[in-house]
Amino acid sequence: MLLNAVGERRLLFVGGKGGVGKTSLASALALARAREGAKVLVVSTDPAHNLGHLWGCEVGDEPIRLATPGAGTGMLGGVLDGMEIDPQRTIERHLAAVERTMIRLLPERQHGAARTHLERARHAPGSHESAVLERIAEAAELAETEYDLVVFDTAPSGHTLRLLSLPGQLAGWTESLLRSRDRSERFSAAMRGLAGRAEPTPDAEAELRRTLQRRRERFESLQRAITTPDRAGFVVIFTAEALPVAETLEVVDVLTAMNVPVTALVANRRSPADAGELLRERRVVEARHLSTVREKLPEVPLVEVPLVAGELTGLAALESLADLLVSRVVERAKGDETG
Repeated sequence: MLLNAVGERRLLFVGGKGGVGKTSLASALALARAREGAKVLVVSTDPAHNLGHLWGCEVGDEPIRLATPGAGTGMLGGVLDGMEIDPQRTIERHLAAVERTMIRLLPERQHGAARTHLERARHAPGSHESAVLERIAEAAELAETEYDLVVFDTAPSGHTLRLLSLPGQLAGWTESLLRSRDRSERFSAAMRGLAGRAEPTPDAEAELRRTLQRRRERFESLQRAITTPDRAGFVVIFTAEALPVAETLEVVDVLTAMNVPVTALVANRRSPADAGELLRERRVVEARHLSTVREKLPEVPLVEVPLVAGELTGLAALESLADLLVSRVVERAKGDETG
């Protein structure tokens, strides 16, 4: 079953092309793990959040309880929490902290210019991605302190791949900032010595350095985590159609080049063979696409999840989908033309 492929990993990224069922499957996978007794957090990183709609409740930027499997039944059960990352809230929080620091550091005559600069930074290119990554890193840390598993329901593939490439870049950029500050501080100290002035040690300077160091360490930790096979993994969701299959092959190539372990592939909404001629013929076409996936990626576990009737919203529907994930056979061998 899919949970066996996931194993004891603490971080799991669920991604793929838009519209293939990532949110439903991420939630069902998280629920299945919670039913085994684990404490699980599912996090939506997609700007077009669907997690709250799926669960029929208000989900925000802090974890809330979605389900308590086994509660009141005497059966084994953990808990499932959820949250939807709000990048704007993170940006506002960062800018407020930076403004407080700048106000302490700068003379009053420069406060107006500093606030103007921060207002421009609010809408600067890359600020949204940096804020999302900051929250991903914070959520990943929860897998070490509060949760047994954190499942990330990610944005469509291209956006997610850009995000996963950022931790190393931002850690390096922050390191450059720290080195620049070191050089600046040494130069300032030398000039103060020549002038016969004592070297000040303002609290604001120390706070800024601590902030930069924490940010660098957080991104470095995330980079290590997402490239450690027994700690993190990526599950690629797709439907057995030409474009999703082509994108899936590309995504796996990019993840492999980034040293991000691909834990499993999930072919979602597989057409039944016994529900009329139309779906039977569609299933044959799907089988050919799946054969291509198996041929190109023979070492990556593949799970087929059938097309289900009804609308996938609410706990009961997600319980049924979780049952399917538990019962599905993980395979690597080629299948026949009818699946």
